[in-house]
Amino acid sequence: MAKTAVNAPELEKRIYEAFVSFGASEEDLTRDATLESLDVDSLDLVELAQILDEEYSIQVESKDFENVVTVGDALDRVLQRA
Repeated sequence: MAKTAVNAPELEKRIYEAFVSFGASEEDLTRDATLESLDVDSLDLVELAQILDEEYSIQVESKDFENVVTVGDALDRVLQRA
């Protein structure tokens, strides 16, 4: 699949949508929200990596999410890989 041009606001929106699809409450999604408080687990992060690869050709591995605690941490890590 061809790489889609990535801009930070669009990517952030897509990641938020993914977290909601994993069961997180949209009202609780902030950059400071912890993945634990949103019940986002390592399997969800693997699925997120697949979404990012398929839709944006962003290669993110499970090790990239090590030490990621908050939504903001996850967003920043993904943007580093974009």
